[in-house]
Amino acid sequence: MPSRRSLPYPPLTEGILIERRKRFLADVRLSGGGVVTAHTANTGRMLGCAEPGSRIYLSESDNPKRKHRHTWELTRTEKSLVSVNTLLANRLAALLFQEGMVSGFPKIRGIKREAARGRSRLDLLLTAEDGAEIYLEVKNCTLVEEGRALFPDAASLRAVKHLRELIAIKKEGLRAALLIIVAREDALSFSPADRIDPLFGKTLREAVRAGVEPRAFSLKLSLKEAAFGPELPVILD
Repeated sequence: MPSRRSLPYPPLTEGILIERRKRFLADVRLSGGGVVTAHTANTGRMLGCAEPGSRIYLSESDNPKRKHRHTWELTRTEKSLVSVNTLLANRLAALLFQEGMVSGFPKIRGIKREAARGRSRLDLLLTAEDGAEIYLEVKNCTLVEEGRALFPDAASLRAVKHLRELIAIKKEGLRAALLIIVAREDALSFSPADRIDPLFGKTLREAVRAGVEPRAFSLKLSLKEAAFGPELPVILD
């Protein structure tokens, strides 16, 4: 099977954001006319990516059971397209490890999604060819300021809980990692957003001291596909 370094998008429809509301919904005026309500698979504030009047791109599902057929996939900012669909980040993370694109990690023969640990579910459980298990939590990062990607863009007790689960896994002698998918291409590095969520930043530093491995990758986005950009340095000081 040939190596893959990207995931294709389905056909996308262009529109102008009228308003994001109730967190998971957005009203959009389509370029071809008409207004639709689109599902928004993102729990963050989407700072800089959800301003009324923004040019955005929607996918469309043919599932008759869905109340809202459209899903918000991309926002076009002045500097970059931004992927706002957090579900895509998990698929991209799995692809990174399936294709052996993360240095320092063994070849992976199995991936389990939504792996239960304690009171949490971590995004991926990787099984290496030698049977070793690696727990992985994935975060989709959309905020970039002056070239530095920042996460989270809203205080997130859930993200802190995931970090604490990773710390507990390390204390059991297992391998644990945090993977940040920086869902745009204008970032030069990644750091925790301390001014937004100081507890997350504090806990991330504790996790790194405990042996949790932080990695960050940027994306190169087009209206056809989400491809991997370079790995970014993680700066914690």
